[in-house]
Amino acid sequence: MLILCSNGLSSSALKSSLSSTIKSGKSALVVTADNEYKENNYHVARCISELNSLHLDVDIIDIDKQPIQDLLIYDVVEFIGGNPYYLLNSLKKQNAKKVLQKIASEKVLIGWSAGALVMTPTIGIINVFSPEMNQWEITDFSAMNLTDIEVIPHYNKFLKRYDCFEERCQKYEKDKGVRLIRLNDGEGISITQGKEILIR
Repeated sequence: MLILCSNGLSSSALKSSLSSTIKSGKSALVVTADNEYKENNYHVARCISELNSLHLDVDIIDIDKQPIQDLLIYDVVEFIGGNPYYLLNSLKKQNAKKVLQKIASEKVLIGWSAGALVMTPTIGIINVFSPEMNQWEITDFSAMNLTDIEVIPHYNKFLKRYDCFEERCQKYEKDKGVRLIRLNDGEGISITQGKEILIR
């Protein structure tokens, strides 16, 4: 199962969507996307609490320091938000796609914000709005491609932050011939064997 969400398992709807799948076990919270604060990211404590509420033990993992294969021992793997360019670069350095595919097909893989963007075909949508985050001058925005849909997290917040945000999203969809799933905080989409369920 692949879960893409805006800001973690931050709503009862998201947690209850997983409660029938997850009874207990071990989880990894991957903090790599925050290239500055890592495990000290201020969302980490909340994410641990959310995973604990599903009866999961939690280990903090940074794939800049540990091999991606270490994630295969976990029942649930969650990637937090941060800088999508940095996270994508780290995943590509580790040739992470096959490991992530295995987790998504056999276990539960959760990505939110930057962690969600990198699981889709491309992080190109973020380059429309925040190219200044690309401090590594990445030119290939192709991502892990674990699903054929694209998402835009924090939709309501971004509506207020960027001029003509919805119009620019629509232009991106038209130019690229894609469908963008707009996710507000507390929302997500679960994908199992190609079946998509929007969780609101």
